[in-house]
Amino acid sequence: MILTEDRLHDLLDKSLAELPPRAADFAVVLEGSIAEGFGNPSSDIDFLVIGRGDEDLPTMPSLLFVDGRRVEIRTRSVRQLTDQFRTLEEQAKRPGKLCEDLLNRCQRLLHGHPLRGHTLVDEVKALMPRERFSRIAGDWWAHRARQSMRHAVALLCLGETDEAVDWNRAALVQTVKAWAAGRGETYLEPKWLSLQLDRIGRPEVRDRYGELNSATPAPGDPDAARAHLSACLAFAADLGLTGVAAGPERLTVERAAAVTTWQTGERVHVIRRRREVFALGDRAGAVWRCLVPGRPLPQVLAAAEDLAGTDPGPLLAAFWRYGLIRLAWKGGGTVTASLPLAAPPGPVTPPPSTAQPPLSVAGAAVGGPDAVDLVPLPADRFAAATMALVWSNVVVENAVEDLTGALERGQWPVAELTARRAVHAALRGLFSSYGVNPLPADCDLVHRMDLLPPATEPIRARAGELLRRTVDSPDRGEAALADLRAFVALVRTTAGADAFPSCFDSADAWRATLELGHDWLRIGAHLDARLPIEEARDLLAGHGTRPHRSGRHPAPGRTGR
Repeated sequence: MILTEDRLHDLLDKSLAELPPRAADFAVVLEGSIAEGFGNPSSDIDFLVIGRGDEDLPTMPSLLFVDGRRVEIRTRSVRQLTDQFRTLEEQAKRPGKLCEDLLNRCQRLLHGHPLRGHTLVDEVKALMPRERFSRIAGDWWAHRARQSMRHAVALLCLGETDEAVDWNRAALVQTVKAWAAGRGETYLEPKWLSLQLDRIGRPEVRDRYGELNSATPAPGDPDAARAHLSACLAFAADLGLTGVAAGPERLTVERAAAVTTWQTGERVHVIRRRREVFALGDRAGAVWRCLVPGRPLPQVLAAAEDLAGTDPGPLLAAFWRYGLIRLAWKGGGTVTASLPLAAPPGPVTPPPSTAQPPLSVAGAAVGGPDAVDLVPLPADRFAAATMALVWSNVVVENAVEDLTGALERGQWPVAELTARRAVHAALRGLFSSYGVNPLPADCDLVHRMDLLPPATEPIRARAGELLRRTVDSPDRGEAALADLRAFVALVRTTAGADAFPSCFDSADAWRATLELGHDWLRIGAHLDARLPIEEARDLLAGHGTRPHRSGRHPAPGRTGR
């Protein structure tokens, strides 16, 4: 070790003096890189204090600075260590589920250097023979290596060449760590691998690993990446790793759990875990619609390229990365990432989309044809806001129709209130397009425009003017109607609803409105989202067929408001 026994005991005595006194019957082990025979002047001094009792000792270490060295002191009772090794044996049955921190804690103790209480240290180390631990650690590293190499094979097939090289490089380290663990070198931290290989004394393995690890395939060169992968696979096979082949034929595209697809018009929305909504651009949506679960990855790529007319590889890689699909290895289960300790499990979640406004009646806004954009709203609020957006436009159409009828009959008070209703409904649609839900009260809408971007200021000013306008003559009525139509057009252009049907003009327009609303209602019902009014459920679910009316075709109807 880089520190003498006397120096270690001196650091231990000074460290214990800064901590509360403890029972006499305890042991101390030096853990970590220094105990392993590695380390350098910057390495921490890691002490594990073992109590003979069965109490729950603190998990968090005490951090000290002693004689210019950083010292960490952890505590465990014999009962805690017994539970720790028992849990390790249980988790070892499924290496992919084995907790890295648990594996690390057990390894550090088993390879620790006793400083006090040697008999007690021997007792706890006997809880798991080192040979058994070596097999567990080797299996864990081998599982990670297989998964990383399968990632590399898949990404190379998808055309993500540089990413494939990085996964292959990670697999190379994991493969050699698995081989080294089988020879007793179980320290988990990869940075000391070269010293571990020196200690094993197999120069041919060390040199071949160094050669492959330092190889740098040209960026973007699939042939160079494929050659590097083949060389690493051959080396891994020589070291005893099984379960990986160079070709992608064993990879299949499969459905991911808790992922559903919803289409509104031409926009495809993919909802993950009922919480997150991904909106797909035109090309991304075309590729998504081509996917057939259960087919080999090369077949899926070929079919998607023929049907969608674009290179589907990068888009499929994005779907996989975000957990919208999964890849499976025939006979080997789902291909999962070999995550470092600091990374949480689960698929990648990209930053929310910056498209503004984020919603429209046709679907969520996207950044381009290849977009796989995360909508910046939770799924239930996304559904509630889009249903409110569609319904507000239905109310606008209804109000404009009512205003026209009131003007024809000279019903000036009715016309004035109806015009205000149309303004409020249009503003509700605008707020909904920005994801505001629940909405402010109608009387407060114009005052809450500060919630929206500054670009909507002209809408606020025109809304305020229209809400203050009186209608008491034919001339004022016609002017109010013209200005209201211009205001609605401005709001709809801003809110992505400029193509909304004139739903009270004809049966065809009404049917188009109901089809649009029904698409959103299905998403809302799936997510238990709040409906704008309960009447909408019956109206849209029945595609506009009135419950007390016979006949085969729905006719334009009133909203009842």
